[in-house]
Amino acid sequence: MGNSNSENPSDREWEDRGDLVWNEFDWERYLREQDEIVIRYLAFYEQLKDKPERLDDAARFMGWSVEEWTSEGVSDGAADEDDEDDDTDYENEPAEVDLDEEDEPYTLHKNPIYIATRALFLSLKRAWEQTADDPEKVPQKLALAHHALLLRTEDQAIQAISALDFGDYAMAISLFKRALRELNFALGSIAPEACTHSRALGRYREDASRRLFDLREVWLRVMNECRAELARPSDDEDEEDDDDEG
Repeated sequence: MGNSNSENPSDREWEDRGDLVWNEFDWERYLREQDEIVIRYLAFYEQLKDKPERLDDAARFMGWSVEEWTSEGVSDGAADEDDEDDDTDYENEPAEVDLDEEDEPYTLHKNPIYIATRALFLSLKRAWEQTADDPEKVPQKLALAHHALLLRTEDQAIQAISALDFGDYAMAISLFKRALRELNFALGSIAPEACTHSRALGRYREDASRRLFDLREVWLRVMNECRAELARPSDDEDEEDDDDEG
């Protein structure tokens, strides 16, 4: 999960900045670098899109640890050994090297869940714009409706990831639920019966459905982790239990 600690990581990172003061040029450079990271993730995803474990494989190519990406890891020693071998291979990829990362502040743009979500939506919107630009391929009503659904789904998801990054797990769950509802509407708008207008529309549906289901998989993982975090006893509760025992 992008934020597995109850303490807000962004607060700690900003406190560690010290006397660092960035101007508009510094922030523009930083934001461009984060845009390139989204493109890098998308490139890995495209290479792996036919693989059943494409989400986790792309994460490993990005150099994300299990804790950063998801707490649902391996359950046995043999699997751990396999993962260690895979991690070694992926760490040799030049794209993972970022020598300046430690000197940069933390922002939402560095959250792996944010990066994956942005990348998949980028690919969905690009593909839809290329498909729906011709009324012979896509009816105008469907072109507008599906595009609006993609935008609403992404907006709810980004708000959820922001809540997650601030450690507000209950709010993140609620917002992810909203995102999933909009995602279901988006899937419904390109149901098989709605995609008989053209072959191009059918091809879009096949590829987009896979990406939308992958987004659902990512968000459901995060929601499960949020629920687990909320169910975990807080430090205050532990202290109260100790006092009662005493």
